[in-house]
Amino acid sequence: MPEAGSWGFKASSRQPATSTRRLMAIVEYDGTDYAGFQVQRGERTIQGEIERALAAATQEEIRIIGAGRTDAGVHARGQVIAFKTNWRHSLEDLQRALNALLPKDIAIRELALAPENFHPRFSAVSREYRYSIWNKPVRSPLACRFAYHYPWPLDVSLMNEACSHLIGTHDFRSFGSAPKEGSSTVRTVYRARCTREDGFVFVELVANAFLRRMVRRIVGGLLRVGSGELTPDDFREIMMAKDPALIKVTVPAKGLCLIKVNYD
Repeated sequence: MPEAGSWGFKASSRQPATSTRRLMAIVEYDGTDYAGFQVQRGERTIQGEIERALAAATQEEIRIIGAGRTDAGVHARGQVIAFKTNWRHSLEDLQRALNALLPKDIAIRELALAPENFHPRFSAVSREYRYSIWNKPVRSPLACRFAYHYPWPLDVSLMNEACSHLIGTHDFRSFGSAPKEGSSTVRTVYRARCTREDGFVFVELVANAFLRRMVRRIVGGLLRVGSGELTPDDFREIMMAKDPALIKVTVPAKGLCLIKVNYD
């Protein structure tokens, strides 16, 4: 599955002088100081900052659409957005202008023309998230904005065994809630794994879509496995029970990052 950033579209330095164009962009951000991606009244959000920058650069009121509505404190390396604009100059100029206007913790990594029928959310075939855990007895000031400090020992091999139960199509009600009341909590997980790198433990999940707080609750369950509180089979039974009360742990948002979005 192609990932965001491999669209095959090239931003030409010369663009048509008239007509509205649909553009797509990859956005990277540190979500620490934001109330999430989606615009909220009276709150500082990623969407709000990008739309303000677009208004200043283009002199247009532009509403952007994102591939995912990341929660407060969640980061992104590969958030995908789309919008329409009458911008008459090159896309390189627009990208440069936006990055000059945006706060330092938000950046437009790539900008390209998009097909008219492209929708960042509904055109996506999968999303990849990574949760970062700093697994050392002493906290790391350099990692504290982007990783959850878990000071007790973790057995990553047991966590990986539990991850194997996630792969496939299941009802993940134990790990999250549907975006709309009454809608399906069935999702398909394509990849689930835990790795250790120096002092970090990373949990990587790829699925066609995610429920609200699904990744953070899965990680909470995996930590209980890695610490010996649960067995991998216990973890599977919790998933099959479809009971969110059984997980008990929802890890903080700061360790979560939207890595990329895949499209056909």
